[in-house]
Amino acid sequence: MLTHPTLDHLKSLRLDGMAEAFAELQGQDATVELSHAEWLGLLVDREVASRETKRFEARMRSARLRHVGACPEDVDYRARRGLDKALFQSRANKARDLSRYSSSVV
Repeated sequence: MLTHPTLDHLKSLRLDGMAEAFAELQGQDATVELSHAEWLGLLVDREVASRETKRFEARMRSARLRHVGACPEDVDYRARRGLDKALFQSRANKARDLSRYSSSVV
């Protein structure tokens, strides 16, 4: 089977995750034992993961977060911002509890 035309078709269909997985699977000896359904499953899983990653990265870019790795533990309470440490920490704990039980972002 010719791999280059297949890769070109996958890329033209914007199935980049599948194209990458196809190229990787072609180079591995262990994939000879896989059935067609297993091969297809691996390709589809890779495409889904690739698209989810791209969506997440696009959302992060559009959010324009100044401090991407910021967390409540990094807050400097010595600075004069008028933050009530106890109130801030209780809100952070409530947000942490909410995030455990729902998929919403607080």
